[in-house]
Amino acid sequence: MNDERSPTHSPLSRAVSRRQVLLGLSAVGGIGAVTVGGYGYARGVLTPQQLTSSRFADRFETVFGQHDGFRRNHAKGLSASGYFTSNGAGAAVSTAAVFSPGRIPVTGRFSLSGGLPCAPDGDAVVRGMALLFSLPNGEQWRTAMVNIPVFLDSTPQNFVDRLLVSKPDPETGKPDPRKLKEYLSDHPETVAAMKIVHQQPPTSGFENSTFHGLNAFGFTNEAGKTVPVRWKMLPEQPVKPATPPQPSGQDYLFESLIRATADTPLQWRLILTIGEPEDQTNDATKPWPDDRKTKDVGTLTLDSVQTEDRGNARDINFDPLILPEGITALDDPLLNARSSVYARSFARRTSESKQPSKIKVEEVLDEH
Repeated sequence: MNDERSPTHSPLSRAVSRRQVLLGLSAVGGIGAVTVGGYGYARGVLTPQQLTSSRFADRFETVFGQHDGFRRNHAKGLSASGYFTSNGAGAAVSTAAVFSPGRIPVTGRFSLSGGLPCAPDGDAVVRGMALLFSLPNGEQWRTAMVNIPVFLDSTPQNFVDRLLVSKPDPETGKPDPRKLKEYLSDHPETVAAMKIVHQQPPTSGFENSTFHGLNAFGFTNEAGKTVPVRWKMLPEQPVKPATPPQPSGQDYLFESLIRATADTPLQWRLILTIGEPEDQTNDATKPWPDDRKTKDVGTLTLDSVQTEDRGNARDINFDPLILPEGITALDDPLLNARSSVYARSFARRTSESKQPSKIKVEEVLDEH
């Protein structure tokens, strides 16, 4: 079994040897690296000019400041718990135990992107859903998803560059428009991805958001056939658009989630999209064609959310390379960096004094 509380035992080294994936950066957790050997990146032994996991975490602290005990990105969040009910259909594409018919426990986390644990909620801020599936054979599947259909950067260096040019100016409170314009003019793939994101505006809350895995993975079935797959969580709750004016209150998205979960369990359907040989698996800024086959493989039910504290999702590193047999990383240049930088962030925050979560579930429920 993978040790969820030990970043040094993440499957990064196993992933490098078994899957030969390249280094890269995360869509959800927002991480980066350089396209050289994964071991060197994870151990932070690259040359001073190269971007190690430690230096990447430093960049987040440069932009957002250091907040002891919190994640360097997606710092603001709530824990969740529930279960996944597989309908058995996923077994056609993967031998992973998660797709065997039946129910397995799930630990989850809802979050907002950025490194500020007390930042005000906003409709346009990227929302996250992270999940840990506890499989009956002792394996785990961990995945971190976001509510946008594509990532905005094609390389780790591009991500960290965009992160830095987006840092607000202390005098204006906003990024330097000249620097942003220059960056976008040099990165047409980011502009194209932004257009795709803008075509799918945010919904009114976490509870009716679709969450996308973004990265492509290899799914292998009993016959030994491997196909590229991306996945998403499609809400069963009625979808309502986010309409101006934005609700008042700094935590309105999380408060809405707490109230919704108290009223009834929330559900999402896990939808696999099966890629074709010509589909790109190494660029999360590029969507696959709309006519690709999809498969509904089961239902996620989250029936409780909790203030982050000892023993729940606060203490989990949602490393995307912790995968069950039957699912493997392909050549997506984001995954090893996500794994190694998540581990770096995990190591830092677990060595720091813990600060209380700003979002108090009990207080919201008392008023509900």
